[in-house]
Amino acid sequence: MPYLFTSESVSEGHPDKIADQISDALLDNFLAFDPESKVACETLVTTGQVVLAGEVKSHTYVDLQQITREVINRIGYTKGAYQFSGDSCGIISLIHEQSKDINQGVDRGTKEEQGAGDQGMMFGYATKETENYMPLALDISHKILQELASLRREDDDITYLRPDAKAQVTIEYSDDNVPLRIDTIVISTQHDPFDEDDLKMLKTIKSHLLAILIPRVKKRLPESIQALFTDDIKYYINPTGKFVIGGPHGDTGLTGRKIVVDTYGGKGAHGGGAFSGKDPSKVDRSAAYAARHAAKNLVAAGVADEILVQISYAIGVVQPTSVFVDTYGTAKVEMTDGEIAKIVSNLFDFRPFAIEERLKLRNPIYLETAAYGHMGKEPRIVTKVFESPYNGRIKREVELFTWEKLDMVDLVQEAFNI
Repeated sequence: MPYLFTSESVSEGHPDKIADQISDALLDNFLAFDPESKVACETLVTTGQVVLAGEVKSHTYVDLQQITREVINRIGYTKGAYQFSGDSCGIISLIHEQSKDINQGVDRGTKEEQGAGDQGMMFGYATKETENYMPLALDISHKILQELASLRREDDDITYLRPDAKAQVTIEYSDDNVPLRIDTIVISTQHDPFDEDDLKMLKTIKSHLLAILIPRVKKRLPESIQALFTDDIKYYINPTGKFVIGGPHGDTGLTGRKIVVDTYGGKGAHGGGAFSGKDPSKVDRSAAYAARHAAKNLVAAGVADEILVQISYAIGVVQPTSVFVDTYGTAKVEMTDGEIAKIVSNLFDFRPFAIEERLKLRNPIYLETAAYGHMGKEPRIVTKVFESPYNGRIKREVELFTWEKLDMVDLVQEAFNI
Protein backbone atom coordinates (compact mmCIF):
# COMPACT_ATOMS: atom_id res chain seq x y z
CA MET A 1 0.00 0.00 0.00
CA PRO A 2 1.39 3.47 -0.85
CA TYR A 3 2.73 5.51 2.05
CA LEU A 4 3.56 9.14 2.83
CA PHE A 5 6.90 10.56 3.96
CA THR A 6 7.59 14.16 5.03
CA SER A 7 10.68 16.33 5.42
CA GLU A 8 11.09 19.99 6.32
CA SER A 9 13.66 22.74 5.88
CA VAL A 10 14.11 26.20 7.37
CA SER A 11 15.42 29.40 5.82
CA GLU A 12 18.71 31.16 6.50
CA GLY A 13 16.67 33.71 8.47
CA HIS A 14 15.24 31.11 10.87
CA PRO A 15 16.57 31.83 14.40
CA ASP A 16 18.36 28.49 14.73
CA LYS A 17 19.99 28.95 11.33
CA ILE A 18 21.15 32.46 12.21
CA ALA A 19 22.92 30.89 15.18
CA ASP A 20 24.46 28.17 13.00
CA GLN A 21 25.75 30.70 10.48
CA ILE A 22 27.32 32.89 13.15
CA SER A 23 29.05 29.88 14.72
CA ASP A 24 30.41 28.71 11.36
CA ALA A 25 31.50 32.21 10.35
CA LEU A 26 33.54 32.46 13.54
CA LEU A 27 35.01 29.01 12.86
CA ASP A 28 35.97 30.02 9.31
CA ASN A 29 37.77 33.12 10.51
CA PHE A 30 39.76 31.16 13.08
CA LEU A 31 40.72 28.54 10.48
CA ALA A 32 41.56 31.17 7.85
CA PHE A 33 44.27 32.71 10.03
CA ASP A 34 45.23 29.56 11.98
CA PRO A 35 44.29 26.26 10.29
CA GLU A 36 45.17 24.31 13.45
CA SER A 37 42.55 26.12 15.54
CA LYS A 38 40.38 24.00 17.81
CA VAL A 39 36.91 25.53 17.97
CA ALA A 40 33.59 24.59 19.55
CA CYS A 41 31.47 27.73 19.29
CA GLU A 42 27.80 27.99 20.26
CA THR A 43 25.47 30.92 19.56
CA LEU A 44 22.14 32.03 21.05
CA VAL A 45 20.02 34.72 19.40
CA THR A 46 16.96 36.42 20.83
CA THR A 47 15.28 39.84 20.72
CA GLY A 48 18.06 42.35 20.14
CA GLN A 49 20.75 40.10 21.61
CA VAL A 50 23.40 37.57 20.60
CA VAL A 51 25.28 35.39 23.10
CA LEU A 52 28.48 33.63 21.99
CA ALA A 53 29.83 30.77 24.09
CA GLY A 54 32.18 27.85 23.71
CA GLU A 55 35.83 26.83 23.73
CA VAL A 56 38.66 27.90 21.43
CA LYS A 57 42.34 27.08 21.19
CA SER A 58 44.03 29.22 18.53
CA HIS A 59 47.11 31.28 17.78
CA THR A 60 45.00 33.99 16.21
CA TYR A 61 42.48 36.52 17.42
CA VAL A 62 39.32 37.44 15.52
CA ASP A 63 36.85 40.27 15.93
CA LEU A 64 33.85 38.31 17.17
CA GLN A 65 31.49 41.28 17.15
CA GLN A 66 32.31 42.41 13.63
CA ILE A 67 31.95 38.91 12.19
CA THR A 68 28.65 38.37 14.00
CA ARG A 69 27.19 41.65 12.75
CA GLU A 70 28.28 40.95 9.17
CA VAL A 71 26.53 37.57 9.19
CA ILE A 72 23.28 39.00 10.56
CA ASN A 73 23.24 41.83 8.02
CA ARG A 74 24.04 39.48 5.13
CA ILE A 75 21.07 37.28 6.05
CA GLY A 76 18.82 40.34 5.87
CA TYR A 77 18.19 41.48 9.44
CA THR A 78 18.92 45.14 8.77
CA LYS A 79 15.75 46.92 9.93
CA GLY A 80 14.71 48.10 13.37
CA ALA A 81 11.18 46.83 12.67
CA TYR A 82 12.53 43.27 12.93
CA GLN A 83 13.55 43.86 16.60
CA PHE A 84 16.86 42.21 15.65
CA SER A 85 19.44 43.95 13.51
CA GLY A 86 23.11 43.37 12.81
CA ASP A 87 23.90 47.05 13.36
CA SER A 88 22.12 47.45 16.68
CA CYS A 89 21.92 44.10 18.50
CA GLY A 90 23.89 43.55 21.70
CA ILE A 91 26.63 40.89 21.55
CA ILE A 92 27.93 39.08 24.63
CA SER A 93 30.98 36.82 24.31
CA LEU A 94 31.51 34.02 26.84
CA ILE A 95 34.06 32.12 24.74
CA HIS A 96 37.00 30.67 26.69
CA GLU A 97 39.98 28.36 26.17
CA GLN A 98 39.50 24.71 25.25
CA SER A 99 39.82 22.16 28.05
CA LYS A 100 43.30 20.61 28.20
CA ASP A 101 41.68 17.35 29.33
CA ILE A 102 39.88 17.09 25.99
CA ASN A 103 42.78 18.34 23.89
CA GLN A 104 45.23 15.74 25.24
CA GLY A 105 43.23 13.01 23.47
CA VAL A 106 43.31 14.87 20.17
CA ASP A 107 46.83 16.27 19.82
CA ARG A 108 49.44 13.52 19.74
CA GLY A 109 53.07 13.06 18.74
CA THR A 110 52.14 12.91 15.05
CA LYS A 111 49.03 14.10 13.26
CA GLU A 112 48.33 10.57 12.05
CA GLU A 113 47.88 9.52 15.69
CA GLN A 114 45.20 12.18 16.27
CA GLY A 115 42.38 10.73 18.35
CA ALA A 116 38.68 11.39 18.01
CA GLY A 117 37.57 14.60 19.72
CA ASP A 118 34.63 12.82 21.33
CA GLN A 119 32.85 9.51 21.54
CA GLY A 120 29.66 8.87 19.58
CA MET A 121 28.21 7.56 16.35
CA MET A 122 27.80 9.39 13.05
CA PHE A 123 25.72 8.50 10.01
CA GLY A 124 25.92 9.05 6.28
CA TYR A 125 23.08 8.31 3.87
CA ALA A 126 22.52 8.30 0.11
CA THR A 127 19.68 7.32 -2.19
CA LYS A 128 19.21 7.12 -5.96
CA GLU A 129 15.88 8.96 -5.91
CA THR A 130 17.51 12.33 -6.78
CA GLU A 131 20.43 13.43 -8.93
CA ASN A 132 22.35 14.60 -5.85
CA TYR A 133 21.62 11.32 -4.00
CA MET A 134 19.50 13.10 -1.39
CA PRO A 135 15.98 12.28 -0.12
CA LEU A 136 13.48 13.95 -2.43
CA ALA A 137 11.21 15.59 0.17
CA LEU A 138 14.15 17.34 1.82
CA ASP A 139 15.69 18.36 -1.49
CA ILE A 140 12.47 20.06 -2.60
CA SER A 141 12.05 21.71 0.81
CA HIS A 142 15.55 23.21 0.57
CA LYS A 143 14.91 24.47 -2.96
CA ILE A 144 11.62 26.12 -1.96
CA LEU A 145 13.38 28.18 0.68
CA GLN A 146 16.41 28.97 -1.47
CA GLU A 147 14.12 30.39 -4.14
CA LEU A 148 12.07 32.24 -1.51
CA ALA A 149 15.28 33.89 -0.25
CA SER A 150 16.22 34.82 -3.83
CA LEU A 151 12.80 36.43 -4.33
CA ARG A 152 13.23 38.36 -1.07
CA ARG A 153 16.59 39.73 -2.15
CA GLU A 154 15.40 40.57 -5.67
CA ASP A 155 12.53 42.57 -4.14
CA ASP A 156 10.80 42.78 -7.54
CA ASP A 157 7.95 40.28 -7.75
CA ILE A 158 7.24 39.88 -4.04
CA THR A 159 8.23 42.96 -2.04
CA TYR A 160 6.96 42.13 1.45
CA LEU A 161 9.04 39.07 2.39
CA ARG A 162 11.04 38.97 5.62
CA PRO A 163 13.93 36.56 6.36
CA ASP A 164 12.27 33.89 8.55
CA ALA A 165 10.59 30.96 6.78
CA LYS A 166 9.94 27.19 6.88
CA ALA A 167 8.90 24.66 4.24
CA GLN A 168 7.62 21.10 4.48
CA VAL A 169 7.01 18.57 1.70
CA THR A 170 5.06 15.30 1.89
CA ILE A 171 5.56 12.73 -0.87
CA GLU A 172 3.54 9.62 -1.65
CA TYR A 173 5.65 6.52 -2.35
CA SER A 174 4.73 3.21 -3.92
CA ASP A 175 5.26 -0.11 -2.16
CA ASP A 176 8.54 -0.29 -4.11
CA ASN A 177 9.67 3.02 -2.54
CA VAL A 178 9.28 4.99 -5.77
CA PRO A 179 7.99 8.60 -5.48
CA LEU A 180 4.54 8.78 -7.05
CA ARG A 181 3.40 12.34 -6.40
CA ILE A 182 3.71 15.29 -4.04
CA ASP A 183 0.83 15.14 -1.59
CA THR A 184 1.29 18.29 0.51
CA ILE A 185 3.47 21.42 0.58
CA VAL A 186 3.52 23.67 3.64
CA ILE A 187 5.20 27.10 3.49
CA SER A 188 5.28 29.61 6.33
CA THR A 189 6.99 32.88 5.48
CA GLN A 190 7.51 35.98 7.56
CA HIS A 191 6.22 39.15 5.92
CA ASP A 192 5.75 42.88 6.38
CA PRO A 193 2.44 44.15 7.80
CA PHE A 194 -0.35 44.50 5.24
CA ASP A 195 -2.83 47.38 5.10
CA GLU A 196 -5.59 44.97 4.11
CA ASP A 197 -7.39 42.55 6.44
CA ASP A 198 -5.84 39.19 7.37
CA LEU A 199 -7.92 37.05 5.01
CA LYS A 200 -7.12 39.23 2.02
CA MET A 201 -3.46 39.34 3.06
CA LEU A 202 -3.23 35.55 3.24
CA LYS A 203 -4.94 35.21 -0.13
CA THR A 204 -2.40 37.59 -1.67
CA ILE A 205 0.58 35.73 -0.20
CA LYS A 206 -0.75 32.35 -1.32
CA SER A 207 -1.47 33.54 -4.85
CA HIS A 208 2.04 35.03 -5.16
CA LEU A 209 3.81 31.93 -3.87
CA LEU A 210 1.83 29.58 -6.11
CA ALA A 211 2.20 31.78 -9.22
CA ILE A 212 5.81 32.91 -8.76
CA LEU A 213 7.69 30.73 -6.25
CA ILE A 214 6.55 27.22 -7.18
CA PRO A 215 7.27 27.61 -10.93
CA ARG A 216 10.81 28.77 -10.05
CA VAL A 217 11.29 25.71 -7.86
CA LYS A 218 10.03 23.37 -10.58
CA LYS A 219 12.51 24.82 -13.11
CA ARG A 220 15.37 23.68 -10.87
CA LEU A 221 14.18 20.08 -10.92
CA PRO A 222 14.49 17.38 -13.61
CA GLU A 223 11.41 16.61 -15.69
CA SER A 224 10.77 13.36 -13.83
CA ILE A 225 10.42 15.29 -10.57
CA GLN A 226 8.46 18.15 -12.16
CA ALA A 227 5.85 15.55 -13.11
CA LEU A 228 5.17 14.98 -9.40
CA PHE A 229 3.76 18.53 -9.13
CA THR A 230 0.16 17.69 -9.97
CA ASP A 231 -2.98 19.81 -9.59
CA ASP A 232 -3.95 17.70 -6.57
CA ILE A 233 -1.20 19.00 -4.24
CA LYS A 234 -2.55 20.35 -0.97
CA TYR A 235 -0.91 23.71 -0.27
CA TYR A 236 -0.86 25.25 3.20
CA ILE A 237 0.58 28.77 2.99
CA ASN A 238 1.00 30.53 6.35
CA PRO A 239 -1.66 28.22 7.81
CA THR A 240 -1.65 29.90 11.24
CA GLY A 241 -2.42 33.33 9.75
CA LYS A 242 -0.21 36.42 9.61
CA PHE A 243 3.49 35.99 10.34
CA VAL A 244 4.92 39.47 10.96
CA ILE A 245 6.77 38.78 14.22
CA GLY A 246 9.54 36.31 13.44
CA GLY A 247 13.26 35.73 13.55
CA PRO A 248 14.96 35.98 16.95
CA HIS A 249 12.24 38.37 18.13
CA GLY A 250 9.63 35.66 17.61
CA ASP A 251 11.65 32.67 18.79
CA THR A 252 15.04 32.17 20.40
CA GLY A 253 17.61 30.51 18.15
CA LEU A 254 20.38 28.10 19.14
CA THR A 255 23.30 26.51 17.31
CA GLY A 256 22.73 22.86 16.42
CA ARG A 257 18.98 22.71 16.85
CA LYS A 258 18.22 21.81 13.22
CA ILE A 259 20.40 18.71 12.83
CA VAL A 260 17.79 16.78 10.83
CA VAL A 261 17.37 19.68 8.40
CA ASP A 262 21.18 19.75 8.16
CA THR A 263 21.34 16.09 7.11
CA TYR A 264 18.65 13.89 5.53
CA GLY A 265 15.27 15.18 6.64
CA GLY A 266 14.47 12.14 8.76
CA LYS A 267 15.58 9.55 6.20
CA GLY A 268 18.45 7.29 7.22
CA ALA A 269 19.53 8.16 10.76
CA HIS A 270 21.32 10.79 12.82
CA GLY A 271 23.78 10.23 15.65
CA GLY A 272 22.62 13.32 17.56
CA GLY A 273 25.72 15.51 17.28
CA ALA A 274 25.42 18.98 15.77
CA PHE A 275 27.85 20.32 13.15
CA SER A 276 28.06 24.10 13.10
CA GLY A 277 30.76 25.86 15.09
CA LYS A 278 32.90 22.72 15.40
CA ASP A 279 36.34 22.33 13.86
CA PRO A 280 37.03 19.01 12.06
CA SER A 281 38.77 17.37 15.02
CA LYS A 282 35.21 16.95 16.31
CA VAL A 283 34.08 13.72 14.67
CA ASP A 284 30.46 14.80 15.16
CA ARG A 285 31.11 16.85 12.06
CA SER A 286 34.02 15.34 10.16
CA ALA A 287 32.93 11.70 10.46
CA ALA A 288 29.38 12.59 9.41
CA TYR A 289 30.86 14.13 6.26
CA ALA A 290 33.08 11.07 5.74
CA ALA A 291 30.08 8.75 6.15
CA ARG A 292 28.10 10.75 3.57
CA HIS A 293 31.10 10.64 1.21
CA ALA A 294 31.24 6.86 1.54
CA ALA A 295 27.48 6.34 1.19
CA LYS A 296 27.20 8.57 -1.88
CA ASN A 297 30.10 6.90 -3.69
CA LEU A 298 28.74 3.44 -2.84
CA VAL A 299 25.32 4.24 -4.32
CA ALA A 300 26.83 5.97 -7.35
CA ALA A 301 29.05 2.93 -7.94
CA GLY A 302 26.04 0.62 -7.99
CA VAL A 303 26.56 -1.24 -4.71
CA ALA A 304 22.97 -0.47 -3.68
CA ASP A 305 20.12 1.93 -4.46
CA GLU A 306 20.02 3.19 -0.87
CA ILE A 307 22.71 3.00 1.79
CA LEU A 308 23.21 4.06 5.39
CA VAL A 309 26.76 4.11 6.80
CA GLN A 310 27.41 4.38 10.54
CA ILE A 311 30.83 5.08 12.09
CA SER A 312 31.46 5.15 15.85
CA TYR A 313 34.38 6.44 17.93
CA ALA A 314 35.85 6.52 21.43
CA ILE A 315 37.29 9.84 22.59
CA GLY A 316 41.05 9.99 22.09
CA VAL A 317 41.15 6.73 20.09
CA VAL A 318 42.44 6.80 16.52
CA GLN A 319 40.55 3.94 14.86
CA PRO A 320 36.73 3.81 14.73
CA THR A 321 35.14 1.39 17.16
CA SER A 322 32.75 0.17 14.43
CA VAL A 323 31.64 0.59 10.83
CA PHE A 324 28.07 -0.47 9.99
CA VAL A 325 26.22 -0.56 6.67
CA ASP A 326 22.49 -0.94 5.95
CA THR A 327 21.40 -1.28 2.32
CA TYR A 328 17.70 -1.62 3.18
CA GLY A 329 17.52 -4.72 1.01
CA THR A 330 18.55 -2.79 -2.12
CA ALA A 331 22.06 -4.26 -2.52
CA LYS A 332 23.10 -5.03 -6.11
CA VAL A 333 26.05 -7.19 -5.06
CA GLU A 334 25.89 -10.74 -3.74
CA MET A 335 27.02 -9.84 -0.24
CA THR A 336 25.52 -9.35 3.18
CA ASP A 337 25.51 -5.87 4.69
CA GLY A 338 28.18 -7.07 7.11
CA GLU A 339 30.43 -8.13 4.24
CA ILE A 340 29.84 -4.80 2.53
CA ALA A 341 30.75 -2.97 5.76
CA LYS A 342 34.04 -4.85 5.99
CA ILE A 343 35.06 -3.77 2.49
CA VAL A 344 33.94 -0.19 3.23
CA SER A 345 36.08 -0.03 6.39
CA ASN A 346 39.11 -1.15 4.38
CA LEU A 347 38.41 1.12 1.42
CA PHE A 348 37.71 4.35 3.32
CA ASP A 349 40.16 5.55 5.98
CA PHE A 350 37.97 6.77 8.83
CA ARG A 351 40.78 7.85 11.18
CA PRO A 352 40.11 11.49 12.24
CA PHE A 353 43.25 12.97 10.67
CA ALA A 354 42.82 10.91 7.50
CA ILE A 355 39.31 12.33 7.13
CA GLU A 356 40.61 15.88 7.61
CA GLU A 357 43.26 15.35 4.95
CA ARG A 358 41.10 13.51 2.40
CA LEU A 359 38.22 15.98 2.58
CA LYS A 360 40.41 19.10 3.10
CA LEU A 361 38.54 20.03 6.24
CA ARG A 362 41.14 22.35 7.84
CA ASN A 363 40.07 25.13 5.51
CA PRO A 364 37.53 27.95 6.03
CA ILE A 365 34.70 26.16 4.21
CA TYR A 366 31.93 26.00 6.77
CA LEU A 367 29.74 29.11 6.50
CA GLU A 368 28.37 27.76 3.22
CA THR A 369 27.20 24.59 5.00
CA ALA A 370 25.19 26.38 7.67
CA ALA A 371 21.94 26.91 5.73
CA TYR A 372 19.93 24.64 3.41
CA GLY A 373 21.76 21.48 4.38
CA HIS A 374 25.31 20.24 4.79
CA MET A 375 24.72 17.42 2.31
CA GLY A 376 23.66 17.33 -1.32
CA LYS A 377 25.30 20.55 -2.54
CA GLU A 378 27.59 20.84 -5.54
CA PRO A 379 31.34 20.68 -4.82
CA ARG A 380 33.11 23.78 -6.11
CA ILE A 381 36.24 25.88 -5.72
CA VAL A 382 35.83 29.48 -4.56
CA THR A 383 38.06 32.34 -3.45
CA LYS A 384 37.21 33.75 -0.03
CA VAL A 385 38.51 36.94 1.53
CA PHE A 386 39.03 37.38 5.27
CA GLU A 387 39.82 40.69 6.91
CA SER A 388 40.80 41.32 10.49
CA PRO A 389 42.06 44.41 12.33
CA TYR A 390 44.50 42.06 14.08
CA ASN A 391 45.62 39.79 11.21
CA GLY A 392 45.24 41.88 8.07
CA ARG A 393 43.59 40.71 4.87
CA ILE A 394 44.05 37.33 3.20
CA LYS A 395 42.57 35.58 0.16
CA ARG A 396 42.10 31.83 0.26
CA GLU A 397 41.11 29.50 -2.55
CA VAL A 398 39.14 26.66 -0.98
CA GLU A 399 37.12 23.67 -2.13
CA LEU A 400 33.58 23.49 -0.78
CA PHE A 401 31.59 20.31 -0.09
CA THR A 402 34.42 17.88 -0.82
CA TRP A 403 32.39 15.09 0.80
CA GLU A 404 29.96 15.36 -2.12
CA LYS A 405 32.61 14.45 -4.72
CA LEU A 406 32.18 11.17 -6.58
CA ASP A 407 35.92 10.57 -6.57
CA MET A 408 35.86 7.03 -5.17
CA VAL A 409 33.43 5.41 -7.61
CA ASP A 410 36.10 3.60 -9.64
CA LEU A 411 37.81 2.25 -6.51
CA VAL A 412 34.46 1.12 -5.08
CA GLN A 413 33.54 -0.67 -8.29
CA GLU A 414 36.95 -2.38 -8.34
CA ALA A 415 36.62 -3.46 -4.71
CA PHE A 416 33.13 -4.91 -5.32
CA ASN A 417 33.86 -6.30 -8.80
CA ILE A 418 31.13 -4.20 -10.38
